[in-house]
Amino acid sequence: MKLLRVGPAGAERPAVLDESGTPRDLSGLVKDIDGALLADEAALARIREAAASGELPALDATDSRIGPPLGRIGKIVCIGLNYHDHATETGAAIPEEPILFMKAPDTVVGPEDTVLVPRGSEKTDWEVELAVVIGRTARYLASDEEALASVAGYAVAHDVSERAFQIERGGQWDKGKNCETFNPLGPWLVTADEIPDPQALALRLWVNGELKQDGTTADQIFPVAQVVRYLSQFMTLYPGDVINTGTPAGVAMGRPEPKPYLRAGDVVELEIDGLGRQRQEFKDA
Repeated sequence: MKLLRVGPAGAERPAVLDESGTPRDLSGLVKDIDGALLADEAALARIREAAASGELPALDATDSRIGPPLGRIGKIVCIGLNYHDHATETGAAIPEEPILFMKAPDTVVGPEDTVLVPRGSEKTDWEVELAVVIGRTARYLASDEEALASVAGYAVAHDVSERAFQIERGGQWDKGKNCETFNPLGPWLVTADEIPDPQALALRLWVNGELKQDGTTADQIFPVAQVVRYLSQFMTLYPGDVINTGTPAGVAMGRPEPKPYLRAGDVVELEIDGLGRQRQEFKDA
């Protein structure tokens, strides 16, 4: 299934995308697309049955905002330098273990919402990423099979980053990653049964119509199953948690001087095969 949320920020309605691409209203069946729903196999079965019946009311998505496909996110755990080609372009050594940092859930916005360039920023950068959404509690997982069984689905994430804040201002990466609007998510949460191999997905990103990133999850240093299993050794993952799994080569930081960092007025578009497409206009905060 392709689950989504439609409507104004803070008042989104849960929906499922039918085979024609029309959002169908789920608000008569469930309150929201969130961790509680993803952990409820009976509720998910009711959604599948209702979607197959063709009786769910249609939502007009032409004039409606598409929000993040997941509400009440618990935590967002991110993996840095997780693609061989991205590590190469930035001159970094291949990590021996996954590099972890966190993003606050309040950085999440919809896939076409405005993204704000922070005040004082000169190095706002783009990063298309595969987001993994957890569907069952995971702690001390012993195998990759257990790890993948804990995944509810996948989505497109844009891990917007301010490189000067992240790298040049001391401390940890978090202050370059947690500026408001710095995690567009969606348009859909695609359930795991539709993605048989998360290591066979193409990712692409354009800035002002120019292709900047063109990669594949096959190039990940630490594949999805390994990342989920690894994280479960250090923290408990709960339904509704999100993992941003890293970005391929092509970011502004990895390009020759003058590096083409983002400015107000720039338009970024990104997509992952089978997971949908995003488009954001950047404006000054």
